[in-house]
Amino acid sequence: MIGIGYWVVLGVFTVVGMLVSNRLKSKFAHYSKIGTRSGMSGKEIAEAMLSHYGIRGVQVVMGQGFLSDHYNPVNKTVALSPEVYNGRSISAAAVAAHECGHAVQHDTAYSMLTLRSKLVPVVQFSSSIQQFLFMATIFGMGAGFGGNVLILILLATFGVTALFSLITLPVEFDASNRALAWLDDSGFMRGAEHDGAKDALWWAAMTYVAQALGALVMFLYFLLRFLGSNND
Repeated sequence: MIGIGYWVVLGVFTVVGMLVSNRLKSKFAHYSKIGTRSGMSGKEIAEAMLSHYGIRGVQVVMGQGFLSDHYNPVNKTVALSPEVYNGRSISAAAVAAHECGHAVQHDTAYSMLTLRSKLVPVVQFSSSIQQFLFMATIFGMGAGFGGNVLILILLATFGVTALFSLITLPVEFDASNRALAWLDDSGFMRGAEHDGAKDALWWAAMTYVAQALGALVMFLYFLLRFLGSNND
């Protein structure tokens, strides 16, 4: 059975995640109001960075949704949200460069990105069965050996999630570092503008830190539950 500890952990990290997310949105909104000296849009920044690194075959497209920006290594597209794609602000430049940082990682076969990509199918499978297993343990399917097996499988799925989240951290921090270095070296953003971009990307990274901590603590919770059930 799932104990009250699970709900406490879930509640705490849900609140932490919301606080970090709100802070990120606040930072993005703040820096979205501050234009850059270059006056370039997020799309133009992205294309300039890709060109600098000699990356061809990657398209910069406009996606949908707020802060939905991402790089897709399958179809080689940098999808920027409308605010970033059309924006000519510190936020737009920082986010666009960050996503291109992932494209650079892909082009250079960055080891952590490669490992993360290989784990995607495993994570998708784990997520697909996690909800079913979770509900089964809540409703007591059940006691004894059968329950222990369910807890063990659930533990494994949370382990995969935690591993994926932890591997995501260096991927995200490295993409931001690449973005900030290029923005500075290229001269597109320096001084206060560069500091603003660094601040915005730091809070974006904190959302991944919160997710990783939550996933790790959840894994440890189920590990202790499983070990405790074996000692009973």
